[in-house]
Amino acid sequence: MLVQPVAAASALEPAPAGVAVTVAAAQSHPGVVPADENAPKTDFYFAGVIKFDDKPVDGVVVKISGNGFDAQTKTDATGRWRLYVPAKAKYTLTVDEATLPKGVIVQGESASQDVEFGLTNTKIVNLFLGHGERVTEAFASQLLSRAVQGLNFGLLLGLASMGAALIYGTTRLANFAHAEMVTWGGLVAFVATGIFNMPLWAGLILAVIAGGALGLGMDAGIWHPLRRKGLSTVQIMIVSIGLSLALRYFFQFLIGGGTLQLPGASPEPFHIGPISLSYIDVISMVVSLVAILAVGFFLTRTRIGKATRAISDNPQLAAASGINVDRVIRIVWILAGLLAATSGVLWAYFRPGVKWDMGVQMLLLIFSAMTLGGLGTAFGALVGSLIVGIAIEVSTLWIPSDLKYASALIVLIVILLVRPQGLLGRKERLG
Repeated sequence: MLVQPVAAASALEPAPAGVAVTVAAAQSHPGVVPADENAPKTDFYFAGVIKFDDKPVDGVVVKISGNGFDAQTKTDATGRWRLYVPAKAKYTLTVDEATLPKGVIVQGESASQDVEFGLTNTKIVNLFLGHGERVTEAFASQLLSRAVQGLNFGLLLGLASMGAALIYGTTRLANFAHAEMVTWGGLVAFVATGIFNMPLWAGLILAVIAGGALGLGMDAGIWHPLRRKGLSTVQIMIVSIGLSLALRYFFQFLIGGGTLQLPGASPEPFHIGPISLSYIDVISMVVSLVAILAVGFFLTRTRIGKATRAISDNPQLAAASGINVDRVIRIVWILAGLLAATSGVLWAYFRPGVKWDMGVQMLLLIFSAMTLGGLGTAFGALVGSLIVGIAIEVSTLWIPSDLKYASALIVLIVILLVRPQGLLGRKERLG
């Protein structure tokens, strides 16, 4: 059912023929349309007519908010309403569904929508009513559901962060090209399954192998020669920024600027109590956990893993004790590539979609997780990733989803103010 508009006549915007009668009525009976009595009359207003089954609905509360301004009004006996605002800007219009007839709701995900003016100083708002009941979840249920989604995101972010942390720990390089190592995984998976029509399992395995190959190629072709020439970490970091840009726009050249879907993306979710998950979410969390446990076993139970930790603690002492530092760093780059590619595939399903710059959307979060957990420690990066992932998803209970990534940075700042070395980092003595 249409919530019909109160059309406003304007020399710049003639009313369409379908609402000509409504316009005439509005002009011939000035002051009939109810407005917020406390709001001053201005040149800018939103208006409409609320009807259901072609009958006007009286007493419906309509609210407007935004830019530090709030106002509300009720529809009159003809269903008309009007709300004046102080300036042309973007506002949020809300219909209080509790004031609608029983069993009637505003169709759509919510009774709120963003509204803004066009060329004129008036805006006619079209809404649709229908039979139904708005089901609202309890706060605890929403919190639990978002926390599980945050855990899923935190685990896949942890894969990329652990690889980046291992690179930083062994080389002291903050690798900006790590974003493209993430993108590479999703891109190879799409090319293998979407273009060459490989089975999904084969395409995903190929993507992970290609990630390890990219890590190997980067170290053998770029980072190892630069280290041998004695470049400082700042110089090498600047090279990584240039490499990141070059790879990013090369990816755009290859697949274009659109978003491409992997097979089986966006499946129907199932519900476990208040928690909504899909089988891809479950697989993603299982794969992430297996990979994380494998990395933990590698670092704590194998000779190369222990050598990696030794180099992270003191590379000069590790080299003096007979550890082949260059060989270990080469293995670290391969491992980081494997983890980044796996994270990229999971990220492509989580978003969902493969895009040429998808890794860049994670880069700041990767660095945040590394810093939060303690620079150079893989397990710290994992802890930081879980905190960042959960904070991002849970924060949408209070802030708009467009700002959810900022919540992770706020958490980072607060924790670093209390513990500058990060959660699992060690405090270093200065001087």
